[in-house]
Amino acid sequence: MKQETHRNIRKVVLSNGLTLLTESMPHVRSVALGIWLNTGSRQEASTQSGITHFIEHMVFKGTRTRSAEQIARSMDSIGGHLDAFTAKECVCFNAVVLDQHLTSALDVLSDMVLNPRFALADIDKERGVVLEEIKSEEDNPEYLLHEMFTQRFWKNHPLGRPILGTRQSVSDFSRPAIERQFGRFYRPGNMVISVAGHLQHGRVLDLVEQRFRGLKRQPFRRGDVPPAMQAHITLREKSSLEQAHFCMGVPAYPLGHERRYGAYLLNSLLGGGMSSRLFQKIREQQGLVYSVFSDLIPYRDTGGMMICAGTSMASIPRLIDGVLTEFRDLKENLIPKEELKRAKDQLKGSLMLGLESTGSRMSNLARQQMYFGRFLTLDDMKARIEVVTAEEIRTIARDFFQQQNISVSVLGRLNGLKVTRKMLAC
Repeated sequence: MKQETHRNIRKVVLSNGLTLLTESMPHVRSVALGIWLNTGSRQEASTQSGITHFIEHMVFKGTRTRSAEQIARSMDSIGGHLDAFTAKECVCFNAVVLDQHLTSALDVLSDMVLNPRFALADIDKERGVVLEEIKSEEDNPEYLLHEMFTQRFWKNHPLGRPILGTRQSVSDFSRPAIERQFGRFYRPGNMVISVAGHLQHGRVLDLVEQRFRGLKRQPFRRGDVPPAMQAHITLREKSSLEQAHFCMGVPAYPLGHERRYGAYLLNSLLGGGMSSRLFQKIREQQGLVYSVFSDLIPYRDTGGMMICAGTSMASIPRLIDGVLTEFRDLKENLIPKEELKRAKDQLKGSLMLGLESTGSRMSNLARQQMYFGRFLTLDDMKARIEVVTAEEIRTIARDFFQQQNISVSVLGRLNGLKVTRKMLAC
């Protein structure tokens, strides 16, 4: 067993490869705990698209000793909150409880992750639930737009496939396939248990060892293949929509890139809030949209920056021109000092506010371990933001905003809309 200490953060790697992280927060009375898998939907075969998310659902359907109702009641009875999510590079099962109920919460979470029942009747019922979830999302134009964009942007790669899977793939899931996928990824070397709040590290370690020491060390390798970005222009007719939904995107840095803090600042400046350039110029000055924003989507070995907005179909050309104008300005000119300071203060404030709860601290611990294998304090992150220069942001803009790499997706009543590569000059 290996142990590390960093201020009030402790890290232990058990003999079977499982990693435990704790952060003591003596001023609170709650504890957040999460069992994380360092893989997600990205590790699925194309014929098994959505199976990671499906297993997440099935884990809640019962274990060898608890029914689904007992799982729910066990958390409700102590005033706790139980949740889970599947992403493209991770899965998390988590709970937030009062400190006095830590043992009960870990009992439930560990039982769910270690002993899911995968009963055939439950699989059939949950298949219907997930198919309804897919239908619900397909009624959401923002979801459809995002899937349109990413499926072409990372074409023929798992990052381009929907986390939920497709109606066909979900309909084809079998119990043996579910059990194989579970056995492949639910291994101690692929697990991180993160706990933050009012706790004693030694007690948490004892509780985790009691429940997980029976897992045998097993070799694990993700086998990620980096995607090749494909620039595209995709226009899809959907006559039921009153508004045109628009997304423009470019390749960006992976999550661990040395210039990532500069990229975060560029995103804040471009479309990260109400004072951003896109919001002020396209919404406030031109009145073209109700909502417009930019977002960074970083992964282990790739990334993207997306600009999303909703407007009338007739206004799409003006919207494209407005976004490209900001691209050009960021590539050609240095950010004024006051604007850069405002973006830095906004980003630092967002980080600070985002780490105030036990749940956010728990998530931050796990993500830093999975992506970096080490911990950056809030002061470390603030210092890295502070040293970013206007010249660095201009360099990043020149890396990102290249005409041949720009992708565009539009969903709505097209009314003859045409978008060409020539229109995307920046």
